[in-house]
Amino acid sequence: MAKTAVKKGMEGIVVTDSEICSIDGKKGTLRYRGIDVGELATHSTYEETVYLLWFGELPNQSQLTTLRDRLAEEREVDDAVWDLLAGLPDWLQPMEALSTAVSVLSCNDPESNDDSETANVNKAIRLVAKMPTIMANFQRRVEGKSLVHPNPNLNHAENFLYMLRGGEKVTKLEARAMDQALVLMAEHELNASTFAARVTASTLSDMYSAIISALGTLKGPLHGGANQRAMKMLVEIGNIDNVEPYITAALEAKKRIMGFGHRLYKVIDPRAIYLRQMLTDICVASEDPKWGRLAQNVAEVVEEKKGLYPNVDFFSAPLFYMMGIPIHLFTPIFAMSRVAGWTAHVMEQYAHNRLLRPVSAYVGPETKPYVPMSNRNGQFVNDILS
Repeated sequence: MAKTAVKKGMEGIVVTDSEICSIDGKKGTLRYRGIDVGELATHSTYEETVYLLWFGELPNQSQLTTLRDRLAEEREVDDAVWDLLAGLPDWLQPMEALSTAVSVLSCNDPESNDDSETANVNKAIRLVAKMPTIMANFQRRVEGKSLVHPNPNLNHAENFLYMLRGGEKVTKLEARAMDQALVLMAEHELNASTFAARVTASTLSDMYSAIISALGTLKGPLHGGANQRAMKMLVEIGNIDNVEPYITAALEAKKRIMGFGHRLYKVIDPRAIYLRQMLTDICVASEDPKWGRLAQNVAEVVEEKKGLYPNVDFFSAPLFYMMGIPIHLFTPIFAMSRVAGWTAHVMEQYAHNRLLRPVSAYVGPETKPYVPMSNRNGQFVNDILS
């Protein structure tokens, strides 16, 4: 039998048509529904970007106002979620708490089992609206502080920072930085978590189940968890004098430098360009250049020594850190943003569904005899289980 060609990690395999996102890795471009992500980051807002991802066009003022109002109305979270989070162990990772909370949201959604287009848009609105409330107040619970209700007069990004800080005022620059970060991370074609969501949706399971699949995938350190590890690396390096010896030692030890390289991009990740500039702006405003300079120096050394460019994780990490956000919330913030893209893909999957069921190339023995119980050694399994 001829051996089947295998693409490890499904690299380069096309599994579906999509109108949502396009990436040109050689040119370093990323477009949402045909619009360059840089234009959206510069001129748009997260709410406007959500509308674009879901409905295919930028909203007019009336449509945008309606969506903003719907999102603001849905920010509050049922007491059942807080009761559940209050009973979770303190050591639970935020991404695990978020996934658990989303499961509870499903239980309390009157349209949970309604698979109509309208119901799925409503569920998408609830997911986008409630996830920031959940994560901001999860952090406040960790810190032993009281819950903070969302402010319907603030936009999506500013409201998250407002809740996280216990109702303290957020500067215009910080609100803009968070909004821009959410726009840049909102969608990225068939990345691992989006693919996981579409696989689940392809079985005609509900939207909440699809998003839980995506959350579990994003949690991995090779996906959404990379931003946390990138910041921990920067903290470990500490200052510019340590950059070159640290990177040199890591490369000699064949360790992965988190926040660099991307399977698709052969040049710098276009999202990193805007995040780097926003990091610079935040550093200037705070009169604290340390993390901006350190991150830029690391980027230059890694490019020189390894030929790798920063991806979205690298500059987003010190940007969030400069805004006082705990490192363990970096990946949940990624999820808060990417849920817009996930839900867009889930709805697209439902609209043109075919069960996603790839095949594997079997490489085990062609035949193997059945061994009676009395003749089985079992030492390998005994070593594992003992």
